[in-house]
Amino acid sequence: MANAPLQPEQALNQLHWRYATKKFNPSKKISESVWKTLEQSLILSPSSFGLQPWKFFVIRNPEIRQKLLEHSWGQTPVVNASHLVVFATKNNINNTDVDRHIQRMAEVQQVAPENLAGFGNVVKGFISKPPYPLDLNEWAAKQAYIALGFFMTCAAMLEIDTLPMEGFVPAKYDEVLDLNSQGYSSVVVCAAGYRADDDKYALQPKVRFPSEEVVQYID
Repeated sequence: MANAPLQPEQALNQLHWRYATKKFNPSKKISESVWKTLEQSLILSPSSFGLQPWKFFVIRNPEIRQKLLEHSWGQTPVVNASHLVVFATKNNINNTDVDRHIQRMAEVQQVAPENLAGFGNVVKGFISKPPYPLDLNEWAAKQAYIALGFFMTCAAMLEIDTLPMEGFVPAKYDEVLDLNSQGYSSVVVCAAGYRADDDKYALQPKVRFPSEEVVQYID
């Protein structure tokens, strides 16, 4: 029997509850069970062709987080939030990455890899000769933002605060975390945890344009 879906008003309430948390409570940590759900939100994120051209680095070492702080425009959530996730993408995606994906598809769906060869060739054709001008590393970065959105939305449903950050120096993050040697580059960062009681931004109303100005229906 399927679980009952979240009611529309419940989902909307949680989206209103969410805000970009500027000040975290460093003493309040996300429980392991809740974190595992957030971890799965990353794993279950959709991507183009299902290729998953990413890796999510969860920085738990406080000394490393302190090193990252100096390359993060001094944003204290880097060290004070319960968890810090660095969203990184695979550099220079190629046919080997496609083959790995096809092999995983065959394993999970319990089919012969050769039955997926046609799909694999489509993906290989896309990355070798895109139908439009395309920088594959920029394309991969866009996929990472899909995962970021999934992660933040799941966090809001669980009443976990988040702060997405582009205010950092990717090259320095890559250096501190030794990402390039692993074939990855940092794209965006997200702190997660619980808001501090004195975060003045928590009670400020959201500033959004009216729906009729940003949503247009074409019938």
